[in-house]
Amino acid sequence: MSDYRKQLDGLLTQMGIDISDAQANQLIAYLELLIKWNKAYNLTAVRSPEAMISRHLADSLSVLAHVSGERIIDVGSGPGLPGIPLAICKPDCAVTTIDSNGKKTRFQQQVKAELGLNNLTVVQGRVEAYQPVPFDVVISRAFASLNDMLDWTAHLCADKGIFLAMKGLYPEQEISTLREGFSLQSTHVLTVPGCDAERHLLILGRA
Repeated sequence: MSDYRKQLDGLLTQMGIDISDAQANQLIAYLELLIKWNKAYNLTAVRSPEAMISRHLADSLSVLAHVSGERIIDVGSGPGLPGIPLAICKPDCAVTTIDSNGKKTRFQQQVKAELGLNNLTVVQGRVEAYQPVPFDVVISRAFASLNDMLDWTAHLCADKGIFLAMKGLYPEQEISTLREGFSLQSTHVLTVPGCDAERHLLILGRA
């Protein structure tokens, strides 16, 4: 077993996340592609593979228990975070990722092809211009302020759908000025071993 796999297994055990051996291997295959492509295309500022495992893979999966519904879209996905780890670990969900950066979406397409992720759809374009059938879940990871997220993605979310905003510090100011028509349903502190920074998940819906 590779050192990367051992580190990932240890983090997921600490987080109480149980995935299959095949899913863990797919996560490591994704990591190895990210390491390879990052050298040429600067997909993420995180350079260390060990840091990528905690700050990208484990961080993305820290929301797993809060993700429900059949159709999920990850907005401002970058190199596929958290969308690709969620697609790997929720194979029964249809996951769409969208980003305006062509080199990042090309990387995601390569990951989809090499890992055989048939439940993943990769879209290059601006979030506000994308007009699909609305999704059950709209998720973003350090994408924008809450109000900007809602302004740009409201049309992507079904009437009874939810918005999952992955944040660092608890954004009190953003919550206090939340756009009319939306409400904060719940907040969860996310614990990611190996990541010292605070992590929060905010679940929002239409008021």
